[in-house]
Amino acid sequence: MVDASAQVRPGGRSAKVRAAVHRAVAELLAEEPAEALTIPAVAARAGVHATTVYRRWGSPAQLLTDVATSRFSGDVVVPDSGSLAGDLERWMEDVAVDLADPDTLALMRATIGSGPEGGCACTADRHAQLSAIIERERARGGDAPDVENAIDFLLGPLYYRAIFSGEPASGDWARRLVTTFLAASRALS
Repeated sequence: MVDASAQVRPGGRSAKVRAAVHRAVAELLAEEPAEALTIPAVAARAGVHATTVYRRWGSPAQLLTDVATSRFSGDVVVPDSGSLAGDLERWMEDVAVDLADPDTLALMRATIGSGPEGGCACTADRHAQLSAIIERERARGGDAPDVENAIDFLLGPLYYRAIFSGEPASGDWARRLVTTFLAASRALS
């Protein structure tokens, strides 16, 4: 018996449909409120039949989760400056810049509002990146903070500011957050 996943052609029709649908979602979210995002609207914009979209994604929530997972995977590089403080400052600045993009915010807000999986799709890669930075510091022999504390203290305020306030985080603000976090972590050690 042949494994079906071995027959998928990453550059074939399936990839073209996925790219067109993802692009259509991004365009529609840039033009309309998230509530206007429907499978028929996405299909029409993408130039595919609505049944194709329903068959592959099933619902707008599943479609948004797939688009967010794709969008938030690998878009921010984990820096290696040689120090935990340097790595965190650079990474936080990059994440802050990414979260300040209006298209990114529209996708995040729509995805988070679509259901429980939405938040995970918007943050899973960031959690993995932060974990990699902290694990690298441990491998260097440094005193690294707990990953969960770093997520709560660093990503929590950054995402809150991006999603709920009209004031995006600046690079300076992100660096100060890192400095405060590292000082608090040392004081608690």
